[in-house]
Formats: sequence, C-alpha cells, structure tokens
Amino acid sequence: MMHNTDGFPPPAPPLPISTGRVVRLHFTCRAQLPIGSLLRVTGSSLWGPPAMGTPVDPMNAHQIARDEQSSAFPAGGGGTGAGSGGANEENLEYWYKHPTGGLYASSVEMVTTPDTYPVWKTSKPVIVVLHPTSGAIQHHYYRYLVVTPGASTIDDDGAYHVEGQGGGDASMDVATGTELTALPTPVMMWEHPFPDVFSASTPSLTSLATGKSTVVNEAAPVNTLKELATLPYRTLDINVETAQVAATHSSNSMDTWNNPDDQTFQAYRIRESMSHNNNKQRQLRASAAVASSQSSLSSGGGGAMEDDPQETDPATAATTVLAKEKEFVSSRILFICFHLPVVVVKLNGKWQATWSESLLAYKEGSKIIAAYRAHWIGTVTPHPPITNEEDRNEVRKVLWPAFHNIDLLDLSTSGVSGRAEDAAITSDWDQSRLDHWWQAYQQVNQEFADVVNTLVDSDSSTYLWIHDYHLSLLPKMLDKEPAKSCRKGMLHADVVGFHAFDHARHFLNATKRILGLNYESLVGGLIGVNFLGRTVLVSMSNVSIEPNMVDVALALPSVQSGRQSLRERHGKRRIICGVDIAQRLGGTHLKLLAYERLLKDYPSWKSSVVMVQRMLVPGSRRKDEQVTLTELRSIVQRIQDKYGPEVIDYMEVAGSTFPMDQRLALWKASDVLMLTPIREGLNHWPMEFVYCKDAENPGVVIASEFTAVCSILNGALRVNPYDIQMTITTIDKALSMDLHEKEGRRYRDLDFVSNCPSDKWVRNVLRDLKDMASSKSRSSTSGGASSTASTPTTPNFTPRRNKPEQLEGTAAFLVKERNAAFTHLNARIMKQAYDSSKRRVIILDFNGTIVLKEPPGKYLKREILGSSGNKPPPQVIEALALLCNDPKNTVFVVSGDSSENVVHALGHISNLGLAVSNGAKFSPPITDQDSERVWKTFDLGVDWEAVKRVALPVLSKYTARSNGSFVKLTTFSIGWSYYSCDPEWGSLQASHLVLELESELKSFDVRFVTLKGIVEVVPRKLNKGLIVKKVLRDISRSSSSEKGGGIDFCLCLGDDISDEKMFSSVFSFIAEMGHEESAQPDPPVMNEDGTMEEPTDWSTVQHKQKTQVVSDPMYCYTVAVGKKPSHASMYVTDAKEVANALVLLAKKQQQQDESRSSQPMFS
Repeated sequence: MMHNTDGFPPPAPPLPISTGRVVRLHFTCRAQLPIGSLLRVTGSSLWGPPAMGTPVDPMNAHQIARDEQSSAFPAGGGGTGAGSGGANEENLEYWYKHPTGGLYASSVEMVTTPDTYPVWKTSKPVIVVLHPTSGAIQHHYYRYLVVTPGASTIDDDGAYHVEGQGGGDASMDVATGTELTALPTPVMMWEHPFPDVFSASTPSLTSLATGKSTVVNEAAPVNTLKELATLPYRTLDINVETAQVAATHSSNSMDTWNNPDDQTFQAYRIRESMSHNNNKQRQLRASAAVASSQSSLSSGGGGAMEDDPQETDPATAATTVLAKEKEFVSSRILFICFHLPVVVVKLNGKWQATWSESLLAYKEGSKIIAAYRAHWIGTVTPHPPITNEEDRNEVRKVLWPAFHNIDLLDLSTSGVSGRAEDAAITSDWDQSRLDHWWQAYQQVNQEFADVVNTLVDSDSSTYLWIHDYHLSLLPKMLDKEPAKSCRKGMLHADVVGFHAFDHARHFLNATKRILGLNYESLVGGLIGVNFLGRTVLVSMSNVSIEPNMVDVALALPSVQSGRQSLRERHGKRRIICGVDIAQRLGGTHLKLLAYERLLKDYPSWKSSVVMVQRMLVPGSRRKDEQVTLTELRSIVQRIQDKYGPEVIDYMEVAGSTFPMDQRLALWKASDVLMLTPIREGLNHWPMEFVYCKDAENPGVVIASEFTAVCSILNGALRVNPYDIQMTITTIDKALSMDLHEKEGRRYRDLDFVSNCPSDKWVRNVLRDLKDMASSKSRSSTSGGASSTASTPTTPNFTPRRNKPEQLEGTAAFLVKERNAAFTHLNARIMKQAYDSSKRRVIILDFNGTIVLKEPPGKYLKREILGSSGNKPPPQVIEALALLCNDPKNTVFVVSGDSSENVVHALGHISNLGLAVSNGAKFSPPITDQDSERVWKTFDLGVDWEAVKRVALPVLSKYTARSNGSFVKLTTFSIGWSYYSCDPEWGSLQASHLVLELESELKSFDVRFVTLKGIVEVVPRKLNKGLIVKKVLRDISRSSSSEKGGGIDFCLCLGDDISDEKMFSSVFSFIAEMGHEESAQPDPPVMNEDGTMEEPTDWSTVQHKQKTQVVSDPMYCYTVAVGKKPSHASMYVTDAKEVANALVLLAKKQQQQDESRSSQPMFS
C-alpha cells in the first residue's frame, strides 16, 4: 500500500502551483524473505542507464555506495585509502564493473517487525518532486529488490560463489559488483513476475526463486546490465493538483513481492501488450514490403548489404524482417551540400545537368541508393555563371583558410612573400568586410535549414548528411536555435566526420582549448565530445576512388592518345607530374624550388627528366592566385633559362578540376606523381595514379606530410616541402627506384584503392552509426569532401533527434520518461511558490552560479582563473541583499573558494550566510549590529597540518615543471590548479600527481577531487552536503517555537559535480523530516576560540515540535546550471538565467518596509 501521510495533520487546501511541490511517499509490500535478507524500494528516480550511456544516478550512488556499503554489508565494497575518487565513476566501464553499490544506494530501506512480518514498510519516505506535465497525473516508477548481505564471495581467481545456495532448482536474480579487491559481495534480487515476456522460468511467489540466475562478472557485464534495466517496473500515479496518490490505487491494497497481478504492474502490462501488438503489425508490414522488393534488391545487387541469407529460426527471421523494414523501406537519406554533385552547362541554348565526380554523386548499382530513398539538397553553379559572386567568395576567403589552419597573417598577406620585389603587390584583404560576409553565411545556412525542416520536421526516419564546411551552422539551425559559431554549430550534429585522424585531432584540441570541452573514448574505438549534456561522435573514415568509373574512362581513346602524345613530346625522359591549385597553400612554389635544386645538385638528371606541371586556376581566391602565378612563372622562367625549356612542361588551366581523360593520360605517361601542398584535405588523384598504373610501370607517389592522403597511402614517399634538401633526396630516390620496390609500394595501397569506393565508405559510416546508437544512444556517421576540399564535414546522420524514442523496450521507455522529467526551470512558477511560502531557504553555489564564468581563452589561459576573485553582477548583489532582508528567508552561499575571495565579494551583505572551502568553514548570517563575521569549522577528524607537510613538497615539484600552475590553500583543502597550463600537459601532470599523492597520503583519511583545471585534496568526509544539511536542520529547529511552521520552500542552485551533494542532501533532509532520531548526526563543529559547539539533542527537538516538522505544501527546487546528468530535478542554461531568477524573486521586496530587521535563523 502506498500513501503519503506521516501521522501529521491533514494538508492545507491544494494550491494551483504543482511544479516543484514535494510529495512524500511511503510504500508497503508483503514479502516472505529468509532470515538475513532485507527489502528495499528504488528511490525518486527509477535506476536505469540512459540508453546505455553515462549513467544518471539520482540518489547519489556514486559516493553513498562508498560511504555506506561497507557498513551495510560485510563486503568491503567502499573505496579505500586516499586514492578513492569519483572521477572514473562517471564512465560506463565503472558501472559495468560496479553496478551493485549504485543500485543499492539508489534505493530506500524497508523494515518489518516480528508482529507485522511479512509486511514491510519504508522507514523513511521516498521524496518525489512534481515536474511540469500535460495531464493531471504524474507517474512514479519503482521496483522492489531483496538484498542478502554477505551472500556471495569472490575467490582469488575472480570467480563468484554464492554462500548457502543448495543444489535445488530454485535460483535467484543475483547482481554482484563491487571493486575486484573486495571479498564478500552482496546479492541483489529483483522482481521478475512475467516469464512469458522475459523468457524466464515459472516464478515462485513464496520464495526467493524468481526464475533466472544472473551473476555479474567480467564475462558478460553488459548483457546483465541491460537485463536489469529492462526488468518489469511498477507505477504509482500522483495527482499533481493535490500532490496525493491517485484514487485509482486502493487504500486497502498493498504490493506483494513478485506478484504479477498487483495493480501497480497494470501500466507495465498495458504498455508491453501494446508494444507486442505493434511489433506484430510491423512484422506483417515488413514481410509484405520485403517480399515485394526482394526480387529487385537481389537482381540489382544493391540493397543486399549482407551475405546471402541462410536458414534461421523463426525468432531470428522475425528480427531480420524488422531490420529489413527499417533499412529498406522506411528510411531515407538527405545529402545536403552547398554545391550539389552535378555539373550544369548550357549547350546550344539549352541547360543540361550531369553527375560530377563527387563522393556524394549518384552512382549506378549503388547499394546505398537501393537501400535508402536518397535525395540531394543544395545549389548549382552553372556554366556560364548567372549569379553574383560577391557573397559566395566569403566561403573561400574566410572559411576555407580557417578549416585549413591558416592564421590571420596568411589571410592578410594573401600569400605575399615579403620580399623586396613583391613590395608593389598589395593585399586585397579588408577586415571590415567580415561582418557582411558572416551575415551572408548565416543567411545561406538559415535558408537551407528552412528547406530541410519542411521536408523532415515530422519524419523521424530521415537521415541527414550535411556535407563540408559551407553549412557548418546548419546542425544547430535544424534544432531551431540561432547559430553564432561554426564550431558550436558543428557540435549540434550527432557526428562530426573527418577523412584523416590528424584533422580530427585538431578539431578535438580546438573544442578542448577554445570551448573547454572534454572528449572520451567510447565503446568500439569511437571518440565522443561531451557537449550540452550529450555525446557528439567524432569519427575518422577513409574513402577511395570509384574503380568502375576509372575503368570506363581508361578505355576512352582520348586517354591512350593523350598518353602517347605526352611520351612522344618528352621522348625518353622520365616524367615527374603534378596537378595543383594555383594558390599559395598548394605548395607548388616549393616543389619547383626543389626541382631546380635537383637539376643543380644532380646534373645527371638534366638530360633525362622533365616535370609536367598543370596549374588549375578556379578564380575563387583571385588575389592569392595572382600572387601565386606570378611567382610560379618567375621560377619556371628561371629554370628554363638555366637548364633549357625541355626540362619543364608548365601549363595553366582555367577551372577547379582537370578533365578525367586528360588526368588519366597524364598518370599513365608519368613515372612519378609529386604533390607538395602546405595544407590540403583529401585528394583522390594520387589514388587514381596508383590504380591506373600497371606492373610494367608501377610509378611512385611523393606526397607532402601535410596532406590527408599521406596518411592513407602507405607506399607513398613522404616529404616536408619546406625541407628542400630532404625533398630533392626523395625525388632522386623515386627516379632511381628499381622496379621491384616500385611494385611493392604500389601493392601496399592497391587493395584499399581498388576496394573502398564511396558506396562502401557510406556503409562503414552506417556501421559506426549503429555501433554508436547501441552504446551511447546517440547515432553517428561520418562525412567526406571532394578531392580538393577541406576535410571537416558535419554529418548530422541520425534519425532526427530524440534518440531515446528510437530505442526499444522498457529501458528506452524509462529513459524517455526520465528525460522528460528533467525540465527547464520556469522562474515565474517558482516565483508563485515563493510568494505563497512562509519559511524559505535559498542555498547558492558561488563560482559559475551567481558569478558568471568567463569563456575559456585559446589555451584556457587568462589573468583571472575561472571565476575566482570575481564578483557577482551588481543586479545579483542587489537581489541577494533584498532576499536577505526578508525575515522569511535564510540565504546561504556555499563556495569551494577561500574565505578571502568570498568575503570580498559578498561579505558586506547583511543576513547572508557564507560557507567556504566546500562547506568546511562557515559563517552564520550577520546583522547590521554585528561588528564582524563569526566563523566556525567542521571537525572532520583529519590533522590538516600533517597533510600539508606531506603534500606541499610533492605539489611544489609539479608546480615547478608546469608553467602557469600554482598551489591553492583553503581551510580544509589543498588544490593544485593547472587551469593556466597547456591543457594537454596540465592533464598529464595532474594524472601523475594524483598517483603520487595517493601513495604519500594513504595513511590519511582524505580523498581527491579532480575537476576541470584543478586537483584538490580534501577530507574524505567533506562535501557541500554537510553544510546544506546543517543549515536546513538548524532552521527547522529554530522554527519549532514559531507559528510559521517548518520550511516550506527550498531553492538550491549549483553548476558542477561538487554541487551534486547539495542537491542530494536537500532530498535527504526532506526524507528525514519527522524521523530525525534516526538521522545521521552532523560532524562536530568547532568555534573560533577552539571550543566545540554543543551537538543537537534531536530527541528533545522532536518532542517540542511534534506537529510542526513537515510543511504541506512544501516546494523544493534543486537546479543545475547547464543541462547534464544531475541529481537536481531541474536545470537552467547558464548563470545568466540564475541571475534573472534571483532578480525575479527579489522584485517585490523593494516595496516592503526596509526598516524591518531580519533575525538570523542559523545557529
């Protein structure tokens, strides 16, 4: 039986405000358990991995499991020594290895007595905070679990053994998982009453046997975790208007352990039944669709991405049918490119369009095109052009250099060398044009977003492939948000794809150094960037040429005649060929300088070698092209004057590409292909060169180490174009190479070049997409670029957002429900609750919450680190003063900073309580009559001076070797800040520092907190939750003698992981209201004079306030700054929203009598 009364007076008449209202739920369950077993019920949020991604732990299992598990069980599952930190508990691997502690700590204890057994009741209520909902009912989901302390052990070889299990048929659901160094391990059993749904054996309702025995171990942790997440759940309906359990639940009924007929299982049964029927209908539709298209798919060879099917069992066949329905029938792909992969020309007065050589062009026989409904969205550039070129030049003049790592100096000089003879050449760079170009770029992206949204807004099965840097803002605009940064625009995609890891690494470094974002390795070798509470996949995938297209072109007569013409023109000379863009970054001037030195240093080659160089002049960067061509013509003329016209064949060609037949003729005739770009994306022409050569003339590729193709072709000779001596040595090696080595180098690359066309590339991308979807709930893919384009692409290749809805099963449903419950704070609704309340507590974090954090600089370096030493905005200070002046309010600011910085910023505000050093040192609110603040400290049982004597010598060593780092001392913490260091070096040093400090401080009861840019050593018991719970308890005690009753409004705001304990402590306090005698006492408090504060006698307090402990209605707003996995019930986007909310709360206080004095309620 579930009810929400604690033996207190009836609640006040219901208010129209429901959001943020606290509901206290008690549960009753009938369960016959053996001696030694305990019953528990899950907490305010049903545990479940967020689509198998980073777990959300709403009941603070991360630290509570460490603190309480060792006392709850005989097992030594808690952290040991100084090295126990929480950093690696944030990744999925930790939860696969340590699920038990988290599941246990996320639940609430139930108790029984000899008189009431087998009826169990919760000893403390489960706290639920109402969130905005479209209906009158909020659903609360929960499960029961049985815990048997010490029921299993782990032996020396890592095997698990369950103690006391006989050899009978009865078995139980067992989930074990503490640190591998632990000895005994607790056993957990979960309800499993639906064997027909979950393929379990017949359940027993009178014993612990629930049908299936699963032991979590190293062999298959993932599968067991998924099974736990998909177990049946119970549902309790709460009326949001009355904050009472809905009348549909009988007051005389109670839950029965593992009973499938319980009313609380009804919602689960209905959902499962509907899901089962929907799957059946989908299977029928899929069977019909696949049968009708099977002949066309098999005859064309496209669409059959798997091997020929073999006989399978009916279950496998049904799964295959569903997969085919999704893959071959419902899904479509939109290829969104600024330049469509078509060529539009006007011949004889008529416009004609043909597919280009682009990777995304339509190709006959493509399996991707056969499997998906493909559409292309973009613009075309007709020949002759019919539009103004003014605005589109912004892409080439600004974005193209930016994506090719070109700095402002290169932009402004446009390739001018700085020599005296170039003094007459002036740059066309005009910084004032950037604003106009940027507005045009935003407008183009917005127009694309408008078109795409009209096509796919209601279609969740559409995949979007956004190609190349022209549309970097589009992913964010598709989310209907304004885009002001290319980098953030790209991060709104599900995947950012690159052709080379070097370019992916640059992108990761940029996101870390400029945006301060972290990235992590994911399951399957993928890389993810954590952005706005989700994971963006950064992928790298290689793609080759289209062999079928090249084979057809090689058979053209023009290729053979062109090859023969070149050979006849140059006789028996060995040909070094090159086709480059006539721009400074093409590096052709370095190639010609190296060739000139070759003829000088190796005179034997003067009569037997020729360089055939073709320069493409696209006209996109005209000043750059003008300067480059002027220099190249000068070098060519000098070479011809010195060594004769026959040593170099130089030609300029208008346009951005070289016709394929002419290109292949040049490859066939040449002995060496030489490319020396300074910056370049993926260029497919070297792969063409390798493919079209043969055993008689294998050829050699010389590639610049600054190109993407250099990392793809293993047989190519690599050069640094700036190293002239190295380059000429490499040219000589290529010309002198024997046939056997040439063949070997070609064969290294021939398999890849011949067998990785764009169609296979897209399929590989889809494979990554599926891997990502199964492991992180975010889909993934990769994009590409043309042969001369920049490598960064931003493919939003995902079934249209809202990924949890795309998942299947109970786990996905619960993920969706949990995400819906974590809502954005509505400050106006909170204001209504604030105005209706009589006893309010407001607890605020300092840095990053009421103090706006500065954006990270290029290398995360700045004069003021983080926000330390900064003050809140004047509006926030004024709002805090007004809030503190209200006698109904108690306001506390809790900071991890030192007392000096916090007092300097806020110490002048009357009636404001301050806590520094993460709550270790605090000052109760002061009035205008107080001359100075009185500070108190928690006694946490650590000799801090001894810790300093050991830790400071170690820290000084790391500070000396890390420029920009420093040691930060507070009352009860020692911090090493590397925020001003180079991020990579600082992170490396921090990891080694923690290891060394662990060894040195293992005899002290301390732990390490690793946040962004700082490593802190703090007492193990210290966290911000201590001061929060003490403030709430003391205010509750002080209100016992007043008619106003207990606390009825609580607001708690914080922005980082250290604030999570504040949120969980608020809920813990609410749960213990009315049960203070069983609450864990606060740590001893020491006054400034060294005396100890007298501890609270809760038995006396309880007697005094028998009817004034619990307020109803009570409102609780725990708010995280930034949307991310959190214990908070709501979130705001940034600190600016915090400021606006505080100003709104204080808005009407200006009209009140300012002469009223506010007595501090904290003691």
